[in-house]
Amino acid sequence: MAEVKTIQGGVAQDYRGQIRFVNEFDMTLVKRFYIIKNNDIEFIRGWRAHRIEQRWFYVLSGAFSLSLIKIDNWENPAKDLPIEHHILYSADMRIIHVPAGYGTAFRALEEGSELLVYANYPIEHAAVDDYSWETDYFINLDLSQSL
Repeated sequence: MAEVKTIQGGVAQDYRGQIRFVNEFDMTLVKRFYIIKNNDIEFIRGWRAHRIEQRWFYVLSGAFSLSLIKIDNWENPAKDLPIEHHILYSADMRIIHVPAGYGTAFRALEEGSELLVYANYPIEHAAVDDYSWETDYFINLDLSQSL
């Protein structure tokens, strides 16, 4: 199974303003995108996983805490799987690539934060590759530390 990776971007700035970019992001596989803006910073969106689909996450504004888990069994995953944590800031200008086989949970860390998500399958495919668990299903999620 592929591993989570970071694709670093940058910023070009001059008298006209600035351009944020992630030139190393190959969008060949991308079929759609959506933008998530939570109602408040307490709400945790997750756990949601995809066996086949990949996702790429980029913070447009503000900051998000992103927790990832590699699913071991799709019908009954172990509750004590290790959780990988990332804090993403819009100023970092980086994309986190989450390959197929991972679950995600995330929370906005600042009011008004927006998260851009790219997916490599059309929306019609979502119904056959959508797995979800309650936020407290995986016991290694320490909400005081990660989210």
